[in-house]
Amino acid sequence: MDKKNLEGGLDNIKGRVKETVGVAVGDRELEGEGKLDQVKGKVKDLAGDLREGIKNKLDDLDK
Repeated sequence: MDKKNLEGGLDNIKGRVKETVGVAVGDRELEGEGKLDQVKGKVKDLAGDLREGIKNKLDDLDK
């Protein structure tokens, strides 16, 4: 697992918490921040998958 995958997972969790709290207290701005954090998390997770895939391909070329 790549470092970006971990960062993405943390951003996703943080975003879900913010969104839930925002909905619970009626704070649409906090809810929006939570949704944005979730998108950032997904992007970082995809970047981590891409980096890991490239690394694996480069390792295969060395063999």
